[in-house]
Amino acid sequence: MAERLSGISVFFPCYNDAGSIAEVVRRAQETLPGVAETWDITVVDDGSADSSVQVLEALQPEFPLQIVRHEQNRGYGAALRSGFEAGSKEFLFYTDGDGQYDPRELPLLVAQMRDGIGLVNGYKLNRADAFYRKFTGGTYEWMARAVFGIRIKDVDCDFRLVRTEYLRRVPLTFESGAIGLELVHSLQRAGCRMAEAPVHHYPRLHGRSEFFSLHHVTNLISDVARFWWQLRRGHRRPAARVEQSAPEKPVA
Repeated sequence: MAERLSGISVFFPCYNDAGSIAEVVRRAQETLPGVAETWDITVVDDGSADSSVQVLEALQPEFPLQIVRHEQNRGYGAALRSGFEAGSKEFLFYTDGDGQYDPRELPLLVAQMRDGIGLVNGYKLNRADAFYRKFTGGTYEWMARAVFGIRIKDVDCDFRLVRTEYLRRVPLTFESGAIGLELVHSLQRAGCRMAEAPVHHYPRLHGRSEFFSLHHVTNLISDVARFWWQLRRGHRRPAARVEQSAPEKPVA
């Protein structure tokens, strides 16, 4: 049998994902017994205006599921921060609730979570998006490497497994999509060792992405610029150094 983690908290940010969130959660529930001894699942609903909450409540009789609700839409980063706060196990995994990543590929990340590794980040084998999203995504990746010194291949891939202890040591402040850059840069700056694993990216089959709305794009650009300025001026509180020697002992 493949090695398993001692415990993992899984969460999904959800915003108007009524058409996909139930299948995403079910796939996670089916996968988790093979990768962890204990687990919990949380969905953070970021003020959805559709029936996402009702869909999630209908799942609760099937298996334990925690629902964290934002009364208003606060942004992707705010949803992630709520999910991070809800994590109680030694490891934490998250991906999006829109179904563009498949939780059944979580074992690919677990296989890379060895002693001394603090973060395993997915990278897209293919990007199943329109050309303009591929272009902007490529530009964002270039900027992350050239301006912020990010060393992983795909900082825009929100398919991540992280040691919760390490996560607690880094300052996370953004409520926009810039939180992914903030998270990886902060962990990298704190000395966290990282590994990567290839994952598939699928077309969005339900609803539409809010990424390119004026509000979200404006907030993202503003936060990235503010992050750069904070780092340049030394106004960013440094993260606590992470210990690379704390071993995880998988169970066969």
